[in-house]
Amino acid sequence: MSGHSKWSSIKHQKGMADARRGQLFTKLTREIIVAVRQGDSNPETNFRLRLAVQRARDNNMPLDNIDRAIKRGSGTLEGAALIEMVLEGYGPGGTALLVQALTDNRNRTLQEVRNIFSRHGGNLGESGCVAWLFNSRGLISVKINSSDADELALQAIDAGAEDVKVEDTYVEVYTKPEEMETVRTALEKNKLPVDSAELSMVPKTLVALDENAALQALRLLDKLEELDEVQHVSSNVDFPDAVLEEYQSRQ
Repeated sequence: MSGHSKWSSIKHQKGMADARRGQLFTKLTREIIVAVRQGDSNPETNFRLRLAVQRARDNNMPLDNIDRAIKRGSGTLEGAALIEMVLEGYGPGGTALLVQALTDNRNRTLQEVRNIFSRHGGNLGESGCVAWLFNSRGLISVKINSSDADELALQAIDAGAEDVKVEDTYVEVYTKPEEMETVRTALEKNKLPVDSAELSMVPKTLVALDENAALQALRLLDKLEELDEVQHVSSNVDFPDAVLEEYQSRQ
């Protein structure tokens, strides 16, 4: 599992994301708007919109907010024009980072992201410099609770998962992007507690850092995620549990 993915899961489970819930809703709203503009306003026929709406529901976004976002995307309600950006760069120790953003001002977002990289031991690179180090995959997080982790993993594989990673309190299920919904539906039919499901850029290999560099990389990731325009940040850093716990204790 990507260390960054694990850190995101820890924040979610510990409720650390609650303080940023308003910001999260802003990000989810933007994703819905862009999904509608690229397709249509019907989740049944618009795959990207269906995923965006499901993610909003997973994060307890009110239905009224979801409906307004769909209307903004379709033009029924006024909304700003949004541009999709994928920025690539290097973090501490030469690690790879992908930053996916939705913004109404490309130059402003580019400058903000560049400044954060510079302040935290990284630098932006050219398009294509690190994207080849990642694969697009469906990522489903399932709470273990009282379920047997090994049995849960077997059910996920039977449902079509490509890979499964077992952690202390949850299981991460990896799928082909186009098969994520099918696998999620199969898991839910088996009454397994799916916590979240989203398309994710998963690193092909992980890079280990010393403790100081790893802590600096975590600060860089967090600062990037704090930007309203940034939707997702992916990295290939392998964060040891001790580093994650140390960083968490400082928050």
